[in-house]
Amino acid sequence: MKRLPFEPPTKHYDQQIEAIDEQICNLIKQRKDISNNTPGFPTKKLITAWSEKYSFYEGFLNSVFTNFLNEDMYKPVVEPKGFLKNIPILKSFEKDDVFYSVTFVRQFENASVVHFNIDRQDSDDEVPRRIKEPILFDLY
Repeated sequence: MKRLPFEPPTKHYDQQIEAIDEQICNLIKQRKDISNNTPGFPTKKLITAWSEKYSFYEGFLNSVFTNFLNEDMYKPVVEPKGFLKNIPILKSFEKDDVFYSVTFVRQFENASVVHFNIDRQDSDDEVPRRIKEPILFDLY
């Protein structure tokens, strides 16, 4: 899946905050190192306390800490090159009324692309799938 190039949402940048932004990056790196890249998530009580103490919305802080858990989503994506062949797999299983299948793998010189399908019946009263279901899967 090819990502769209990132475009900053504004052209304005106040140079006076550059040192602070670098400190934020340094603190994020420290957090990652100290936690051995397994930080978990602050409790609701901590989020509430910090939102009051620093005048942030709780939803904003939840979003910030959620992004720390999703760093892998931002890894550069390998662009497959040099198609070699399709390998039929045709494996499937069903769990909790959801049908998962891997139909084939497309093999390239520098990567393989697994074609993974998820089929399920949506109900009208559910939280939308894009909110509650993962968007990345690990292959093992």
